[in-house]
Amino acid sequence: MAKTPFVTRDQIEEIVKTYPTPFHIYDEAGIRKNAEAVKKAFSWNKGFREYFAVKATPNPYIMDIMNDYDFGFDCSSEAELVLAQAVGADGQHIMFSSNDTPEVEYRKAYDMGAIINLDDITHIEFLDGIIGKENYPETMSCRFNPGGVVTMSNGIMDNPGDAKYGMTEEQLFEAYRMLKERGVRRFGIHAFIISNTLTNDYYPMLAGKLFELAVRIQKEVGIEFAFINLSGGVGVAYKPEDTPNDIMAIGEGVRQQFEKILVPAGMGDVAIYTEMGRFMLAPYGELITKVIHEKHIYKEYIGTDACAANLMRPAMYGAYHHITVLGKENEPEDHRYDVTGSLCENNDKFAIDRMLPKIDIGDYLAIHDAGAHGYSMGYNYNGRLKSAELLLQTDGSVKLIRRAETLRDYFATLDITEYGSKLG
Repeated sequence: MAKTPFVTRDQIEEIVKTYPTPFHIYDEAGIRKNAEAVKKAFSWNKGFREYFAVKATPNPYIMDIMNDYDFGFDCSSEAELVLAQAVGADGQHIMFSSNDTPEVEYRKAYDMGAIINLDDITHIEFLDGIIGKENYPETMSCRFNPGGVVTMSNGIMDNPGDAKYGMTEEQLFEAYRMLKERGVRRFGIHAFIISNTLTNDYYPMLAGKLFELAVRIQKEVGIEFAFINLSGGVGVAYKPEDTPNDIMAIGEGVRQQFEKILVPAGMGDVAIYTEMGRFMLAPYGELITKVIHEKHIYKEYIGTDACAANLMRPAMYGAYHHITVLGKENEPEDHRYDVTGSLCENNDKFAIDRMLPKIDIGDYLAIHDAGAHGYSMGYNYNGRLKSAELLLQTDGSVKLIRRAETLRDYFATLDITEYGSKLG
């Protein structure tokens, strides 16, 4: 089985005349089509909003596309807050969901009017020291961790009990009481318990749990929930044989839980929020790299001009990313290769024992599903430089949305006079 890239070899050969490999390229048309589908899937909920997880692809040009659909931004750091501010997001379009949060970041989120989503009950007293008990915003949210092991129809999915995020149920009730005492009037509840699910049942399952919990909290604590945030976790089909999630089925499953649980409880005006990053961007980004070496020892190796500094998921997680040899899509996959980068680490491999068409030096590889947690997880080990980001626009033109790093960038933080001039 194979995946179809959204660029061809002919397109890449034209692009590299201006922008040399490696680079990440994003498909604007695909991003927009997916955003429209998400809005349609949850259109039954009047207050629905997707808060795009900025961590997945922190680029203002991508975020501006999200603005066109009235999406918000899920931020987890000061830098991400600054990006949201730069693209014109107001406070109600920013969800600040962080953990082990420094004072400066809470202050930034507060000053911007962002919706602060508290990760821990102790952070309430921490906030007291920053803004004062009498200055809490009208709207606040709390993050729930149900603990234990989550199982679904396809077996064990994840272990929230081992996750550092969120509050226990007992802490959650107390946190809402404390926030109510501090003058908060509109409340949200948030949970993220499973990553990259490939089942249409995950969101409806989570929605059911959160809806039931919100009904109990609203009744016992005497507060009003304005929104329930299902966070992220909706995955993508990295492998060709995987069945992609159906966002329309997911939205319908959440609607059924909403009608079953919240409407009878008089909570039919509660807004549903999501914070998808991977689902919004991963399939619409590819890492394009050129084959520069081949090596024949105990295995067959293909060396590329990209490395784990450009896409670290395979090295870090053993994650699968499909690879297309551009221009050879119809050739038999009868050669077994390890596809590698140049880092001095043996896990710097985009693929291990991957069956591909015969690869020649000078071929271009499209590494699929790199649109989220691709560029953003890059690093500079071995002095490798982060690559450019390009946007394939809907009219077929290509726009540079982040230039490639240079050695000057790499050395810019070395504030040492005697070496500055020697490093350029």
